[in-house]
Amino acid sequence: MTQSIRHAETSDQKKVQTARLSIISNTCLVILKFGVGFAIGSVSIISEAIHTSIDLLASLISFFSVKKSAEPPDASHSFGHGKFEDISGLIEALLIFGAALIIIAEALIKLGHEQEFPSGLLSFGIAVMGISVIANWYVSSRLMKVAKETGSIALESDALHLRTDIYTSFGVFAGLILIHITGLTILDPIIAIGISIVILRAATNMLQRSFADLIDHSIPLKDEERIKEIICMHSSEYAGFHGFRTRRSGPDIFIEFHLVVPGEISVTRSHDLADHLESDLLIEYPRAKVTIHIEPCEQGSDKCDPSCSCQIKND
Repeated sequence: MTQSIRHAETSDQKKVQTARLSIISNTCLVILKFGVGFAIGSVSIISEAIHTSIDLLASLISFFSVKKSAEPPDASHSFGHGKFEDISGLIEALLIFGAALIIIAEALIKLGHEQEFPSGLLSFGIAVMGISVIANWYVSSRLMKVAKETGSIALESDALHLRTDIYTSFGVFAGLILIHITGLTILDPIIAIGISIVILRAATNMLQRSFADLIDHSIPLKDEERIKEIICMHSSEYAGFHGFRTRRSGPDIFIEFHLVVPGEISVTRSHDLADHLESDLLIEYPRAKVTIHIEPCEQGSDKCDPSCSCQIKND
């Protein structure tokens, strides 16, 4: 149990450090993009600056949520603070929707007006977008790696934000090169509209994921099957189990089931078996909160066979 607590603390520290890296990166990119975008008058670069501003706000929300979710349970939050990460993912998705609508509105206005870009500054804009692609690729890869290691929905949402930023930044990068070569400035607002479509798709995916966790959706089926396998490894010591259910709260998962034991088994032995099962589950799922309800075998102690095959009932 102590080992799982230590693992959780290490994971929380890693999440906070990674969230801080995202804040620093996005702050620098926002300054660069807005500066170049307004200097050139490019709606595609300005739309990217808006997109990155939303990413920065999302990074700040993620930073707050991972710190809050790491706090231990208290009198008001007896099940912990994991839901703060799910809420942050929902807020980030809504922010992205808003950013996409702003970009579309600005691009439609620009479609009806001729634009002229200073050639020298246009080259600088191309360089800034290239830097953005490289920076976001590194930071998003780091965020996704830590998100998978720690089960953090907040960091995963932040990583997905930056991945869409990679695609959109590269689109602007390529578009600015085409504008530089062909002089067709109408490509600028068209690219901005394309960016907004990609952003809306990413926001929809994040919204679905965050909402599912907020309404206590079960964890992925492959994880549920693995948990059942671990329980069944001790099937010779009990008669079966039922009432199995799971849910996620931020980085934490909750596992509950009823364990059926032969009637003659003592309370002490039943308790030791439950502790053993919990310890085995925590090895693979250190952020799990396990609740096991002990029940006597309905057939009676003289008929219940503790060595029977693992029985799984869903009710």
